[in-house]
Amino acid sequence: MSPADNAATDPADKYEVLTWSLFGDAIKELAVQVAASGFEPDIILAIARGGLIPAGTLGYMLSVKNTFTMNVEYYTGVDERLDMPVILPPYLDLVDLEDRSFLVVDDVADTGHTLQMVQDFTSPKVGEVRTAVLYHKPHSVIRPDFVWRDTDKWILFPWSSEDPVAQPKDGTTAVAER
Repeated sequence: MSPADNAATDPADKYEVLTWSLFGDAIKELAVQVAASGFEPDIILAIARGGLIPAGTLGYMLSVKNTFTMNVEYYTGVDERLDMPVILPPYLDLVDLEDRSFLVVDDVADTGHTLQMVQDFTSPKVGEVRTAVLYHKPHSVIRPDFVWRDTDKWILFPWSSEDPVAQPKDGTTAVAER
């Protein structure tokens, strides 16, 4: 059973549900926040996988064509995570980017450990780093620079709330992450 199925049977106050339609409004509001701040990123860095869709969309809305991806594993299932985030290959090469400004994008700052790790990794090697998320949770160790909404609920994202149609190649059981 997917988290989306559980949402239909569990109390409504347990989940924050982001639909595709609401995502369109949310990402536009987030882009307006970034633009209104005067920050003009040279590069948008998506934290894969959850940050891929928000980062790509922000790239279009902010007219930033340079988008990078950093693969980080932390969540292993619904509200289950590793002890700490792990950067996965291919590793991000930040050579010759010391004067560039980065906007690091993820879907949520839940514990904030992933976002903090990526910010700590990039900050000493580039000109400026700011962070943006759709959702921020009150117990996060970091408050991103740009946030669409604060919540303490479990979030059902339209891109990850259904069970996968294929199983992972490593033989593990696929579970919708959020």
